[in-house]
Amino acid sequence: MKIGIISDTHGHEMAWAKAYDKHFHDADLILHAGDVLYHGPRNPMKADYNPAGLVERINHSDVPVVIARGNCDSSVDASCLETPILAPYAYVVWEGRRIIIAHGDAVMTDAEKDAMAAHLKADVFISGHVHVTVLEQRGNTVFVNPGSAALSKRPDGRNTIAVWQDETIRIHDIDTDEVLAELTLPPKA
Repeated sequence: MKIGIISDTHGHEMAWAKAYDKHFHDADLILHAGDVLYHGPRNPMKADYNPAGLVERINHSDVPVVIARGNCDSSVDASCLETPILAPYAYVVWEGRRIIIAHGDAVMTDAEKDAMAAHLKADVFISGHVHVTVLEQRGNTVFVNPGSAALSKRPDGRNTIAVWQDETIRIHDIDTDEVLAELTLPPKA
């Protein structure tokens, strides 16, 4: 089993291309935690800002993509994608694991995420929004924020994604491929 985890591409086509070509092309599923196409008023437009190109890449992905709506995802953006992004969160069950994908703007604090994870009995809770990586277990849930593939707010400025392969989740720098963090999931309940 291999799942690609990405967030906050904000219309930057090459961020998706790097993640897909290096890590996601052979995945079984890609989970996107929102803010797909629009750069947002607080974010810069870098040279690879090309929402139309990103739409084409996502629409032609050989790997199925599930997307939770972020605060920068408008209905006009969603209308361009063949994958719906109108839900504030996505609930996926994969190989017996319950996975919640929520952008993070509506559930920002750890307490809010913990409550939602407990209510929905999540084994893995994926969020984005803050453009900073998180990989930790709290209670029965592993919390993952892959950071931003395009507009990092990490102190080191690294653009990041996550890859869940077999029972281990790893945070990768998409430029250097360096593994920045990893966590093995607890056995299934």
